[in-house]
Amino acid sequence: MKLKRGDLVTRKSYNHDTVFKITNIKNNIYYLKGVEVRLYADSPESDLVKFLEKETVDLTEEIKTPQIPEERSEYFYLPAKILHIDGDKEYLEKCLNFYKKKGVLAYGRKINEDHIYEAILPLLKEFKPDIVIITGHDAYYRKKGNTNDLKNYKNSANFIKAVKVARNYELSHEKLVIIAGACQSNYEELIKAGANFASSPKRINIHALDPAIIATTLALTERSKEINLLNLLDKTKYGHNGMGGLKCNGLMYVGYPR
Repeated sequence: MKLKRGDLVTRKSYNHDTVFKITNIKNNIYYLKGVEVRLYADSPESDLVKFLEKETVDLTEEIKTPQIPEERSEYFYLPAKILHIDGDKEYLEKCLNFYKKKGVLAYGRKINEDHIYEAILPLLKEFKPDIVIITGHDAYYRKKGNTNDLKNYKNSANFIKAVKVARNYELSHEKLVIIAGACQSNYEELIKAGANFASSPKRINIHALDPAIIATTLALTERSKEINLLNLLDKTKYGHNGMGGLKCNGLMYVGYPR
């Protein structure tokens, strides 16, 4: 069956581990974009197999909206507000739909990774979020050298610049939670720059919803309750190999009377 732009495919050489969408075909090379994983790739047609639609694991089901006990029905709940800045329009829309489904207020902006640091300060001042996500696409080029050199990454340096601007705007990690990075990002430098959570400790790919899963969990947990960090990371696609961060409390206010 002839493959065409828009088809979903997997790669034989990677044991069909990731589903991609064909975004372009040029000189018999197929350019691919991960459907769920924040990843770009290219491949010859001979390595591709058309993906048959089937049920995929829904990571979002683990995150529930607040369960309100009967005796507390007179309380009201104010989840944290999220600003999601993403270099990819499709992934941004996927995350915004997720926030809406979970009942969390979120504002989204699609901004190219190399311009986020310029745009983030006005957005922080406009929306005054409790949580800001800085994500998009990244890659670690192993052939170029070791993991410590930012020149060996596609966009880690851009994410770091944006994190520094955000942290300079609000110095407290408790007042502004920053979640940053994408596939294979330089985790250590993002944390050093001021992020609360970042990818990717083992320089692996992450799921498109991983940053949103962390943000939503924080947004729907009461401020008086400490987040179980290990359990939180386990909610993401690859656990602590793909995402890491700092211990913290939830960010949801609870009030009375309703």
